Amino acid sequence: MQKKLLSIVTPCYNEEQNIYELYSRIIEVINTIPKYDFEIIVIDNSSTDGSLEILKNLASMDKRLKVIENMRNFGHIRSPYYGILASSGEATIYLASDLQDPPEKIPEFIKWWEEGYKLVQGVKPESKSSVLFHFIRKYYYRTLDKISDTPLLNDATGFGLYDKEVLNQLRMINDPYPYLRGLICELGYKIKKVEFVQDARKRGITKNNLYTLFDIGMLGVVNHSKLPLRIASFSGLALGLTSILIALVYFIMKIIYWDSFAMGMAPLIIGIFFIFGVLMISIGILGEYVISMHRYLQNRPIVVEKQRINF
Repeated sequence: MQKKLLSIVTPCYNEEQNIYELYSRIIEVINTIPKYDFEIIVIDNSSTDGSLEILKNLASMDKRLKVIENMRNFGHIRSPYYGILASSGEATIYLASDLQDPPEKIPEFIKWWEEGYKLVQGVKPESKSSVLFHFIRKYYYRTLDKISDTPLLNDATGFGLYDKEVLNQLRMINDPYPYLRGLICELGYKIKKVEFVQDARKRGITKNNLYTLFDIGMLGVVNHSKLPLRIASFSGLALGLTSILIALVYFIMKIIYWDSFAMGMAPLIIGIFFIFGVLMISIGILGEYVISMHRYLQNRPIVVEKQRINF
């Protein structure tokens, strides 16, 4: 009887210091689950260190290890998502290559999948990484959940198991710049949460910075909430009505007390700066939504491959 195939997907960008340990830990785990066949897919996002050579060397010795080399760096959102969609297993387990997502959780993910869950997600109420980043992420997710049109999963990083049925739904969506954590909640499948403590990065430099965190943060808000646009609209309406009211009051006061009522520059300057501040914020919010629409209209591929190994 042919065994079912399960996929393990991990993205890679300049992780030469972590690849050997990651590979050995994954192999150690899957060797304890002999009833399934496994493929390990690493999508390399045009690394500039020795990551690709290490992957090629490992792939030459283990045909279960499959490598996708990207033509260029397609970013921290598109490349991992493309790697997940490239899998062919009955279920796909996704984890980061920086060793912060423990491969030892894979058997527990599979156990819940066998019990019928199409989505099993690792959640990290605690983290050994940067206290500041963990705090920001924690309260960002809670805020996003409150303003989102659909309830979202808190403290999730994408680390988890995705049934083939779920991935087929994602393939039909054809999103060029996806917010994976939000998309799986939009689909409506029941999600099994598995808690874990996220390890601190042992080796190498984190690829996250203020820009990448802002990018994925705004992506989540724009893709799953219309509240910022509503706030901008209501703020504009309220400011417009307030401005008209103030102008009318000033006009009446000036007519009644022509010689004694001084207009003054202070309220005018404060009012102008306040209104322009709100306008700039509103234009920025609108710009984020325009950027999102522009990505869809461009209809560019998520990733362009340079080569595949062992597929």
